Amino acid sequence: MDAEAIKELLEGVKKGDISIDDAMIKLKKLPFEDIGFAKIDTHRALRVGYPEVIYCEGKEIEHIKKIVSVMLKDETNILATRASREVYEAIREIDKDVIYYEQAKICFIKQKEIHKTEGRILVVSGGTSDIHVSEEAAITAEVMGNTVERLYDVGVSGLHRLLSYTDRLFAARVIITVAGMEGALASVVAGLVDKPVIAVPTSVGYGSNFKGLSALLTMLNSCASGIGVVNIDNGFGAGYLASMINKIGEKR
Repeated sequence: MDAEAIKELLEGVKKGDISIDDAMIKLKKLPFEDIGFAKIDTHRALRVGYPEVIYCEGKEIEHIKKIVSVMLKDETNILATRASREVYEAIREIDKDVIYYEQAKICFIKQKEIHKTEGRILVVSGGTSDIHVSEEAAITAEVMGNTVERLYDVGVSGLHRLLSYTDRLFAARVIITVAGMEGALASVVAGLVDKPVIAVPTSVGYGSNFKGLSALLTMLNSCASGIGVVNIDNGFGAGYLASMINKIGEKR
């Protein structure tokens, strides 16, 4: 329940459309709703501006369906990450309007309009093997109300490709760089622009890449300033953080 929903509830009580007892029942669910195996944070949108996000990997299908069912009643937008096609089909049994972004492995149910920001987020990937993580970042930012552009396959092994698109780098308010192997893309981009760069190391690479550890360490040890690093393959975290930064820029 967000601030707008609470306001509508109080107006309903004032007009007599809803009883005080019914209003109290709704307000009791404000901190969280306990459904046994999960405690859904119904207060999160009010605190941080966006409802709780469902991380699907490792969860039972029936548990996911139950969580979605409860969140649907609150009329909030629902974002489910790391969702397989099987998860999508299960959610679709509950709500046929669910959208599935297969590359990003994201399910999204839109129940409320989100204010669209003017500032742009640019998602830059080193190679096409990084696109699935890049799309997780891009779709996350888009469903949170941001204008997102994509610039894929411009890694440092062919630096001229990236330098051909410097106008797009300069025009963005926030940049997300997604790269595996040695992860040098973030340093190169941060050395060119005067805006925050969110670096996402991916698990793409040969043996000594250590499933993304080498890219992570490169990004953490970058000599370029203005880089913030999220965890390996964490496109969602990068998209969420980029959205928060972009919206702060909108308020200024």
